[in-house]
Parts: sequence; C-alpha cells; structure tokens
Amino acid sequence: MNMKLMTLSVLMAGASLSANAQEVNTYTEKWTDNIFLGFGVGGMSVINDGFNEPTLNLNVQLGKYITPTWGVRAEVSGLWQSLCSTPKSSLVGSDGKYSKHCKTFVETNFDAILNLNSLFGNKNVLRAVDVYAFAGPTVNFGSKGTVFTGESDAANQLIVKENDDFKVRVGATAGLGLGFNVNEKWAINVEGRFGVTPSLFGDASACRKAESTARLTVGATYTFGGKNFKKVADRVIEKEVIREVPKEVIKEVVKEVKVEAPSKAVAAAAVFFKIGKTDLSDEGKVNIKLIADAIKKSPAGAKYQVAGSADKATGSAALNQKLSEQRAKVVYDALIAEGVSPSQLEIVSKGGVDPLFFGKDKLSRVTVIECK
Repeated sequence: MNMKLMTLSVLMAGASLSANAQEVNTYTEKWTDNIFLGFGVGGMSVINDGFNEPTLNLNVQLGKYITPTWGVRAEVSGLWQSLCSTPKSSLVGSDGKYSKHCKTFVETNFDAILNLNSLFGNKNVLRAVDVYAFAGPTVNFGSKGTVFTGESDAANQLIVKENDDFKVRVGATAGLGLGFNVNEKWAINVEGRFGVTPSLFGDASACRKAESTARLTVGATYTFGGKNFKKVADRVIEKEVIREVPKEVIKEVVKEVKVEAPSKAVAAAAVFFKIGKTDLSDEGKVNIKLIADAIKKSPAGAKYQVAGSADKATGSAALNQKLSEQRAKVVYDALIAEGVSPSQLEIVSKGGVDPLFFGKDKLSRVTVIECK
C-alpha cells in the first residue's frame, strides 16, 4: 500500500506538470505572487484493526500556486497518535494493554496540489468554491515505540517494552479538499488526508511496517496579495490597446485640449487595469498625467465623469462592483494629485460590464474619464 500511494504521488506530480505545460499562456509577474500561508485543526486516527481513538491534529502550511491548475506546498502537522488501549492484536504488554498508547509525533508533508475546477475547464480563479486533490511524500519524527523482548507472558503472549529512541519514518499521503473563497485573499478549507508510513508504535502495532492514518481538518489560507495570474496578452495590454484603437482616437485621448468651449474638452480617455487589480501601471500613470494636464487647460465649467468598470466574464458581481469602485477612486485620486479640481470630477462605479471595446472582456477592466 505504501508503494501504491507513493506511485500516486508521482503520477499526480506528473499530471500537475502536464497541466502546467498546457497553460503556457499564463504567467505571474513576480516570484512572490500567489504565495499562501495556511493553518488547520481537526482530528487524526490510526487505522489498525479499524479506526483507533482520534487525537487532536494541528497543521501549518506554506505554499505557492504555480498556475490556476496546480501548486505546491509544505505542511508541518502533529501532535499525537493514539492506539486504543484494548486492541484486538495479541502483540501487547504483559498487562494485556499497550503500555503506552499515545505518542507525540511531528509530520512533514510535501504536496503537489491539483485544482480540479481548473483542470476541467473553469479557469476563473475568483470562483466561490475550489475542489482540489493533493498528494506527496511524508516524513514523520517520533519515538521508536515498542520492541519485542523475546519473552512471553503466562498466556504465551509476546511481551513488548517501550523504546523511546528517536526515529524517522518515510511514507506517502494523499487527500481531497474544498476551498470556500471568502474573497481574493482568504479561503476556508476542509481537507481529508490519508497516509501510510511505518507505525509510530513499533512492534506493538499489528501493522508496524505500513500503518495507515486518516485525518480531517478545517482551516484557512491567506494568499499574499490575492491570487494573481496573468495571461501573456495582459502583459502588453496597453500596447495592444494602442495597436487596436484607430490612430485618430489615440490622438483624441492624448492631445492637448482646445479651450474654445467646454464641448471641445477631452471627449473621453481610458486607464486600463490588469485582471483583479486596482493599482496603476506605469503606462496608466503617464496617461493620467496627460489627461490631468488636458483637464486643467479646459474651461472651469467642464465636468468629467470618472467611471470604473470590471469585466463581467470573471469574478462575482460583488467582487466586480468592489473592483470598479476602487479603480474609479484610484484614478480620481491620481487626477486630484496632478492638480485637477475635485469640483470637475464625479465618481461612478459600473461593476461588471459586457465588453466595452472591440468585443474583448479584458478591455472592460478600465476607468473611463469622459466629459459630461
């Protein structure tokens, strides 16, 4: 069973690499993107002649989402394992019970994580629920447990004694999890994990060479900065916009404003954002400076609407509304910082919208500054 589970771990890692190969159009801007920290609490039981008395299990995780489909993590967990004090096995002490049935241990798991939603086509990283599988090698640390003394008691049962020498055990684990995404950074997780390693209880265990364990935990994960995946096309979104927008429209966006009348002020200008983001790119900052200079040269009576939007194709309605509000506020604040009078500006948030330009969803991740 140990070899089968280890083989499953290797196959799952291979599937993860295959999924990654199919997502060559996805990238992260920085190596620090999509790093997460998690913790969990639950119960653990040794499977030896059935499920044994469960014990408390705590874990802490550190990992990284490599693509929307797969990731990796390391997990440290413990604190005890327990065998029932009245086992069915004859491998017991002279008192008819395990002389020490609860042992402290620490376990380290190295998991490949496979997001099943993404694997089967749902690439929306802001979905409400994630279903994922994980598997990998495990190493645990604890005492040696018990050893045979070579003697038998009056009932002709083999006598074992405690041996608390430090020992390292290697095996494999696999499991399934549900992630309930509270927002772009926080998720609540429920996980079940099954593992096989040599027994922590040594010769007193009937399955001393390959003892199974099962655990169920509930916890939370925090993704630093939120899940942040980009398509290669998004890397050059501003360049694409310039290539696709007719030259006469570009000139209208960046030209200086004629001051004959309010109707001759800036007709419309756009500041684009990356998926799930509200911060300004360097190109966006340059565009805002040009827009601000044009607005300041327009007649005092000219009014402008600063309308934030998100693309309807990704994210929930609530998240898109929040993104549109934040994008409008970011552009508004940047224009004020460039010297534009607040009395000339009005903030509007449109939430998730259908494609605004050229039928492309990505061009709806935008704040439009428009003369009213």
